[in-house]
Amino acid sequence: MRTLLLAPELFTSNGGIPRILRLYALALSELPAPGSSFSFLSLGDALVDSSELRRHTNASLVTWAVSSGHRGRFIRRALRWARRHDHVVCGHLHLLPVALLMSLLNPRLSYDLVAHGIEVWQKPGLMQRLALRRARRVLCVSDYTRRRLLEVTGLPASKTCVLHNGLDCHFQIPASATAPASPPLILTVSRLCRSDAYKGIDVLIEAMALLRARVPAARLRIVGQGDDMRRLRRLADKHALGSAVEMPGHVSDADLERSFRECSVFSLPSTGEGFGLVFIEAMAQGRPCVGASAGGIPEVISPESGLLVPPNDPAALATALETALQRDWDRQAILARARSFSYGNFKAQLHAALPSA
Repeated sequence: MRTLLLAPELFTSNGGIPRILRLYALALSELPAPGSSFSFLSLGDALVDSSELRRHTNASLVTWAVSSGHRGRFIRRALRWARRHDHVVCGHLHLLPVALLMSLLNPRLSYDLVAHGIEVWQKPGLMQRLALRRARRVLCVSDYTRRRLLEVTGLPASKTCVLHNGLDCHFQIPASATAPASPPLILTVSRLCRSDAYKGIDVLIEAMALLRARVPAARLRIVGQGDDMRRLRRLADKHALGSAVEMPGHVSDADLERSFRECSVFSLPSTGEGFGLVFIEAMAQGRPCVGASAGGIPEVISPESGLLVPPNDPAALATALETALQRDWDRQAILARARSFSYGNFKAQLHAALPSA
């Protein structure tokens, strides 16, 4: 099978969608069928480092191209490649009409969509609806996303399946977890943009003010950057949190891993996560997680790996954080939860969902 991945972006940033699509790229390049080949076409990338290609593909990669954000260039190349491929995995709903056009040029070509979350929770546009009807299958990152998609599109359930995200194949889960640093540290990792208010960083800061009244030594580290950083800093200062709230901005992968090891609890009270890969990355260091009972998060945080709280409730979040700090967690059970989302499990489920299966 000759498979093509259409991606909004793969390598330029390290956001959730590019990270997951890099996982798809590697799994698609490792299809077991003899003679299988893999290609990818990226809209947003301008350059691809050869080391990134080696990390996330293998010898079955026959061709690839980037478009530097030029949509016309992306579409023209996709249409030229339509007859070279048997199957397309479309990495985002916004690109799905391109897959539809490809299938009109090559009626033998089939395509799947990866549904990440919030982009498919609302009624899609006309071209997207037409493209969804012709899709072979929609690969949903959570059952919540699958249910929302079915509600807003009316697609038959048989066109969908749940394929939970997984950890990068290079992500190392230790055999045992180290003890967290002292004093107690709450960690969150998020884009800090005005358009992403659903991430709940405001709620976390307000909860931190309540928590500090009970656990005075507790600190909060907010990793990430965006156009909302100054306002969030002012909110922390308004609550007299001062140096108890750290905002280091963007950090390297090594520093992020160190933060996961140092923290006592990871928390992201988001109400709009289709899955929540960052929780798994925290669990991979043996850290319990506190999240909102919204979106796909309840499918990630299990009773042995963390706590769920009502959305947009600072008081409930503060209580849950206090409980999480005081509980004697079974860190081996948390690590086991992280391992259930391994790359190997993800690859096996993806291969089983593809038409060659």
